[in-house]
Amino acid sequence: MNSLYSETANWRIPLTALADSIQEMSIDGLHGNEGIVLWLGRDDSSIAEVTHLVKLRGPMIRKRPNQIYIDSALFNEVADLAIEQKVRLLGQIHSHGPGYSLNLSDTDRDYGLQVPYYLSIVAPDYGLSSVPITCCGVHVFEPGKGYARLRPTAVDQAITMIDGPHLPFLQAGGLQ
Repeated sequence: MNSLYSETANWRIPLTALADSIQEMSIDGLHGNEGIVLWLGRDDSSIAEVTHLVKLRGPMIRKRPNQIYIDSALFNEVADLAIEQKVRLLGQIHSHGPGYSLNLSDTDRDYGLQVPYYLSIVAPDYGLSSVPITCCGVHVFEPGKGYARLRPTAVDQAITMIDGPHLPFLQAGGLQ
């Protein structure tokens, strides 16, 4: 197994992680902007489990109606948080506004993280609506191929929503 990533085939995501992420994204959605939450966790062979949520704050992130820009220095802070918690960056959930597709935008595909088996989820309606994972666009970065959107039946096979407590919410950027 590569120490940086493993060939993930299944992600275990607490139901609370999805709900808390949507609530966090709705803060930006109320202002008509996309929102984002990064997901940290552990992986073992083909299974990855989300264990921590990361909200991004401060001048190194810009959220707009149809774009999010994250400065590389902010990702360095996220890496430091992951190292402190002994986890790694597994994926993200970000929102698109009403009328936008749940597919990844060209910007997401061309300039987003391109890490093997990185999970990139697109929530609808700027995160203003609580929805199950099957109502989101679920994408996985496949080595040598790029991002692929999973069909609903594949989402059911790849994503296991689990019961559990609320996960720790870490913050990168801005005032702590």
